[in-house]
Amino acid sequence: MSRVRVLLAEDGPAMAKQLLVLLSKEFDVVGMVEDGFSLVQAARRMNPDVVVTDISMPGLDGLEAIRQLRRERADLHVVFITVHADRRLVERAMKLGPCGYVVKSVAGEDLLAAVNAVVAGESYVSGSIGSAGDRA
Repeated sequence: MSRVRVLLAEDGPAMAKQLLVLLSKEFDVVGMVEDGFSLVQAARRMNPDVVVTDISMPGLDGLEAIRQLRRERADLHVVFITVHADRRLVERAMKLGPCGYVVKSVAGEDLLAAVNAVVAGESYVSGSIGSAGDRA
């Protein structure tokens, strides 16, 4: 069975490098981009199994980029990775369809599990978000 193909969108170079190392342990990272516009273009071109994207990025944010991509491909697996441990933001992300929502401070513990969950058709929310953190 081939490894899951992941496209990473993260505008912070140091964080992008850390996430790349972490994701590469279990998945094939097919590309890295730094903004939402590049994410949309790269996802269309590379057709990844999963997009792991920051929410706050220059130009087009991760939420809007995923909204655009899901219009074309409703079954796209998505994990949002962000510094925002905010229940309202989790709800906004979940309105775009099943996804993972990982807080960067616990990415080492949660990111691989979140990618595996979304590939299996499940949603995943970091436990550090409190009452919103029930892993559904």
